[in-house]
Amino acid sequence: MTRRRSLVAAMVLVLAPLAGAAVLGGAGVRDRAVHADAIVVPGNTVDADGTPSPRLRARLDAALWLRRRGCADLIIVSGATGSEGFDEAAVMARYLVDRGVPRSAVVEDSAGVDTEATAVHTAAVLRERHFRTALVATQFFHVARTHLALEQHGVDVVGSRHARILERRDAYSLAREVVAVPVYLLRGAVGLPWSR
Repeated sequence: MTRRRSLVAAMVLVLAPLAGAAVLGGAGVRDRAVHADAIVVPGNTVDADGTPSPRLRARLDAALWLRRRGCADLIIVSGATGSEGFDEAAVMARYLVDRGVPRSAVVEDSAGVDTEATAVHTAAVLRERHFRTALVATQFFHVARTHLALEQHGVDVVGSRHARILERRDAYSLAREVVAVPVYLLRGAVGLPWSR
């Protein structure tokens, strides 16, 4: 009987993360392009030449796709200064403006050091403008946690568009989200403060 319990426990330990990855991945690729007050783009790596990395560019292109279809006029770009020495939000804003988005339609959050900070600052921007709804433009594995973080700060996330890029590192990133999303859920449920 003990051996059987050990086998069941081992199967649960293996299958639970796989199931979590399948759920998060499936949710992340289920795009929903509807009207919202703003599109939120979390930051990512800037290349050494000061241009968005391919993965950041793919996030920005997802936001452009939504905007060009009339889903939202305002785009909030949120990032911080990475090890490359560039302000991600400024680089993101420049990319969008260079592709026809009016400068007045882009809000830069240069203090978006992580998903939680992006959610806090986005919620503040939306409140100031008397807005409530948002769309998310990020990698498929990051959609669920970004959505959750924004909702926990009072933003009504009505849809998303996942970045059209696949990389080898996505497997690691998806595994990380399998751990991170339950942590966000737990913190939100019990009201624990966020560490910075």
